[in-house]
Amino acid sequence: MTYQECLDYLYQQLPMFQRIGNAAFKKSLDNIVALCDALGQPQTKFKTVHVAGTNGKGSSSHMLAAVLQSAGYKTGLYTSPHLKSFTERVRINGVELPQDYLIHFVEQNKDLFEQVKPSFFEMTVALAFQYFADEGVEVAVIEVGLGGRLDSTNIIKPELSLITNIGFDHQALLGNTLAEIAGEKAGIIKAHTPAVVSTKQAEIVHVFEQKAALEQAPLHFATDHIRMQVLEQNLEGQVYDVYREGYIWLQSLQGDLAGIYQQYNLPGVLQSLLLLRERGFLITDEAIRQGIAHAKTITGLKGRWQVLGYKPLTICDTGHNVDGIKQILAQLSALKPKQVHLVFGAVNDKDVTTILQLLPKGYTYYFCQAQIPRALPVAELKEKADQVGLKGDSYSTVRDAIDAARGNAQPDEVIFIGGSTFVVAEIDEL
Repeated sequence: MTYQECLDYLYQQLPMFQRIGNAAFKKSLDNIVALCDALGQPQTKFKTVHVAGTNGKGSSSHMLAAVLQSAGYKTGLYTSPHLKSFTERVRINGVELPQDYLIHFVEQNKDLFEQVKPSFFEMTVALAFQYFADEGVEVAVIEVGLGGRLDSTNIIKPELSLITNIGFDHQALLGNTLAEIAGEKAGIIKAHTPAVVSTKQAEIVHVFEQKAALEQAPLHFATDHIRMQVLEQNLEGQVYDVYREGYIWLQSLQGDLAGIYQQYNLPGVLQSLLLLRERGFLITDEAIRQGIAHAKTITGLKGRWQVLGYKPLTICDTGHNVDGIKQILAQLSALKPKQVHLVFGAVNDKDVTTILQLLPKGYTYYFCQAQIPRALPVAELKEKADQVGLKGDSYSTVRDAIDAARGNAQPDEVIFIGGSTFVVAEIDEL
């Protein structure tokens, strides 16, 4: 089996959320339990940190992994979806899963897949656990795919659970209120295991408190303990003073993730690292500085307020729900651009109209469609955009839309590419 044949097998045989959406989501842990039982429970052979949330869980996972690696631990990192290559999902010390390992794993376990009939995501989680066990990782940062309570990753017994910002996304699967969505995310809180919540959102504090009380889990709202002061922001990153319990802790902490929303992720990351210290991990302040300053380089993170070029300034970001888009628009506004050329596409299970209503009418739009079955047809997207007064043309591919934006934008203007992870995934130079 070649690598491409292996991928074709996986994409064709296993229901894949990335491609088809809600139909691929299994509301049960039975399959992942069956897979891992058959594999000898690899998830029990290394320590883990579990990360859930609506926005920020990917960035937080990468920052945690970068610090743990900087502290000298052999560190696994499991994230989803991938942007360019399947192997991005599973890394050890920043190095992607070898293609040969994937081929061997699939060939070895084809009969098991036929028997269990897992989803693509369930298979990938089992693969990650097996790879981390085989390679002897000391600790792995495991990012939830969707929700938490019924996510396939939720069979681990972590050192701690981190829950980032809660917002509206995947309502059809997770619930229509913030409290319902928070309840699904809180499903990763485990008995007698510390839980960190990055931001204290007044309307859902009770959800986490109730779940933590039920599990007798120590609960920490990070912003009760840690305060970030942004000293400097530019296109390459930002600098913070970090206060802990009211006293300066990390002065002039540099971070290489430039999105302003990182100031909401960092308290959760830092509080988690402090708790890991209490649980015996040797994590110095210097390791924290090293990991946060070089998170992108250490872990290979892409697509988070990433600068693709200058003259015109060209930026992409994978933010794709209401909260994520609001943060992106705030950051675009802070650039004080002469004009923004916005390349935009969406998937068909998002509340696209609400997002379109947030977008400024003064921007020039290039509507497009990613090459996945789940993409919202561009004609439908253009119709919805017309209804809310957004002006722009439509393009059948992301590449055509980007080419048009680059053809129209002046050197002192801004091009932004986003609306969906899958739009960003189709940028050639990413």
